[in-house]
Amino acid sequence: MYIIMLGAPGTGKGTIGAEICKHFNLNHVSTGDIFREEIRNKTELGQLAESYISKGQLVPDEVTIKMVENTLDRMEDVILDGFPRTIDQAKALKEILRGPNKKVTTITTVINLIVPDEDIIKRTSSRVVCSNKKCGASYNPVFLPPKVEGICDVCGSELIRRKDDEPETIKQRLDVYYQNTEPLVEYYESEGILEPIKVDIYSPTTKEDTTAEAIRRIEKHLNK
Repeated sequence: MYIIMLGAPGTGKGTIGAEICKHFNLNHVSTGDIFREEIRNKTELGQLAESYISKGQLVPDEVTIKMVENTLDRMEDVILDGFPRTIDQAKALKEILRGPNKKVTTITTVINLIVPDEDIIKRTSSRVVCSNKKCGASYNPVFLPPKVEGICDVCGSELIRRKDDEPETIKQRLDVYYQNTEPLVEYYESEGILEPIKVDIYSPTTKEDTTAEAIRRIEKHLNK
């Protein structure tokens, strides 16, 4: 099974994707995690990716595709968070799944999370992360606060704001998303596997409600 999570930055793709993974016992492949690992290890690809991410720009397709391909070669039953982001990446993914060792060769469902831009900016710009790179836990003083202000619940390290979570950078990331990624909505809609879900980030049961709806939509395609 291969599930794709679509949605602008800050819509909760990672959170909902993780819950879907638990339900279906899937591997969670996040391009953000792949990039951060490469950046943390100071690889050539990681340094190149960081030069784009820090400006709120998309990493070039050839770099992203190679990173994801290397990861997918090692696993089946995956939920993809942050990939594909362009039509070219979507076409490359089709070719990757046609590889000789793949048991599943098609995408099952594409979940598209929809949140108004103003809510995304408020949510993301208030996010803080653990300064301990080995931990990397994420919090939000507005929606998911830590138990002690400024301190990570997991390891006790200081919480910091990432450069790419500044309001102006978020706006740039949204502009880039709509310009480069939104065409994927039409692409996957034409293939009959797109499932748009509106997310109310102010509801106290947002995660539970969105997860349940996403699972229902996925199961609909599995039962076809």
